[in-house]
Amino acid sequence: MSRLHPIISVTGSSGAGTSTVKHTFDQIFRREGVKAVSIEGDAFHRFNRAEMKAELARRTAAGDFTFSHFSYEANALDELERVFREYGETGEGRTRHYVHDDGEAERFGVPQGEFTDWTSFDSGSDLLFYEGLHGSVINDEVNLAALADLKVGVVPVINLEWIQKIHRDRAQRGYSTEAVTDVILRRMHAYVHCICPQFAETDVNFQRVPVVDTSNPFIARWIPTADESLVVIRFKNPRGIDFAYLTQMISGSWMSRANSIVVPGPKMDLAMQLILTPLIERLVSAKRRG
Repeated sequence: MSRLHPIISVTGSSGAGTSTVKHTFDQIFRREGVKAVSIEGDAFHRFNRAEMKAELARRTAAGDFTFSHFSYEANALDELERVFREYGETGEGRTRHYVHDDGEAERFGVPQGEFTDWTSFDSGSDLLFYEGLHGSVINDEVNLAALADLKVGVVPVINLEWIQKIHRDRAQRGYSTEAVTDVILRRMHAYVHCICPQFAETDVNFQRVPVVDTSNPFIARWIPTADESLVVIRFKNPRGIDFAYLTQMISGSWMSRANSIVVPGPKMDLAMQLILTPLIERLVSAKRRG
């Protein structure tokens, strides 16, 4: 953690909705005049697309059917920790971009499935914003959770997460349902052992819960809408959180536990704005006073 160079880490698996959460953060940053430098978890994959395919084939031939992008070994977490640490100490660092599709390939001038070159952060930023798979990892090699000042988890119930991933990967990346299902199955071991433990470290979790039938996510024709969902918001440490204010400002909300509030799905953005804005202001104010 760093008073002068704070770090916000948003963690969620593929299909969880972290990109939507990033949009809300961007709105807050713009409105509050916060200059944030952003990094993506995909930038810290250890392999490009061709290398990952070869590594998957090698491990499968050796009898390992659990290796995936969720696995610690598939990601340069030591490099991500180095970026967190360097930014916390100096406000400097570097990142790159993983090119997912033809549109990004045209924009970055790099073939899809490859990485752009590493580039240095713009100087004079107020904070570092990370969004990806591994922002709160603690294992034998790294402790990213200790280096982030505000840790946010985005965790839809798993059937909804699968539905969102299937629909996204079919629509945006041209995969079949069967291909996405194979990826989900391969990732399950690392999801349990690498992704889930992080949500015990996050300061606040946003979990979307559908109120329609999602019992078979592999044949679902539509993603449940916000109107068909509730959002459970859990605070690791509720001290200082004004729940009375939140329930008054967010119509239809209620407290389900002493550290949790439930809000209607369409109110998720409002809830994030009300909850996260003062937390971000606190970090930036401490930095500027320092």
